[in-house]
Amino acid sequence: VQLVESGGGLVQAGGSLRLSCSASGFAFDDYAIGWFRQAPGKEREGVSCINLDRRTFYADSVKGRFTISSDNAKNTVYLQMNSLKPEDTAVYYCAASEPFGNQCPAASYYDYWGQGTQVTVSS
Repeated sequence: VQLVESGGGLVQAGGSLRLSCSASGFAFDDYAIGWFRQAPGKEREGVSCINLDRRTFYADSVKGRFTISSDNAKNTVYLQMNSLKPEDTAVYYCAASEPFGNQCPAASYYDYWGQGTQVTVSS
């Protein structure tokens, strides 16, 4: 089982990045995917998630700026991040879980995790 994030980097405030989460080794179509982030000295926080029925959910801090999408043919989930702010700086992780209800589940609910990709937004 493997989840691999990519697409992180250094960007100026107001810029954009697209993160990818590529999955292998499990039935991707049977799992929901979430994105989390963790900044230095802070707890890991949920950013967004997409359920099997393609319903999407976002943290208030990224709503209107980030968009999550899924390409099941490529076993890949994307996180398009626009209008980036310095406070978006963090390591971003994707994770896979069983289908969930009407909100993103807590981190403990997820079965598989990627290794993370660094996003740095300069002011």
